[in-house]
Amino acid sequence: MNTLNSEAFVLFGQHILWSDMVGNLFGLAALALGWRRSIWTWPVQFLAGLILFGAFYGHLTGSAGKQAVVMVVALYGWWQWQRGKEQGGDGHIAVRFATWRERAAMIAAAAVGTVAVALLFKAYPTLSWDPWPDAYIFVGTVVAMYAQARGMVEFWFAWLLVDVVGVPLNFANGYAFSGFVYVIYGALVLWGLRDWWLRSRQAARPTLEGAPA
Repeated sequence: MNTLNSEAFVLFGQHILWSDMVGNLFGLAALALGWRRSIWTWPVQFLAGLILFGAFYGHLTGSAGKQAVVMVVALYGWWQWQRGKEQGGDGHIAVRFATWRERAAMIAAAAVGTVAVALLFKAYPTLSWDPWPDAYIFVGTVVAMYAQARGMVEFWFAWLLVDVVGVPLNFANGYAFSGFVYVIYGALVLWGLRDWWLRSRQAARPTLEGAPA
């Protein structure tokens, strides 16, 4: 793991670590696979989390903990998509908008979770150098992945909200490649949001009797 945490190159004065670069490239691939509704998004996300866990462990314990949770949620997502991969009629999971009750539950979980994790980080300062934004990204990532596992279009909105804080936080912590990748995430999220939005509308559109299938 020492080799993975060594410097790969310097870009615009930022020192790029191998683990930071490789882990985030896998994360980028996982997001692209999620856009395509490929079940392989989950093992790739698991691998990205494993690599980034090694990158953060010993330096940003809170971020390392986030990656451990990411790996657990990736296993849940794999299980969910395996169960529902025929729902879309094309061998992939069907996508939909969340109900208002589901949205309220996710917003409440994100708010309560962020406060709880931030207070934990404040109680144990070695877990995070900046408890509130780190907790926000930690919990926001879990909520986004949960929504993705359930095939909810809101998954993309959650990722956009994570990106808003994730980009400056990663640059501030010296993980420049993570910051650059989060910018690319933003573009992929917008494309993925459009695709899932259109698919959810098609799935919700009733089929008229006698119309061609």
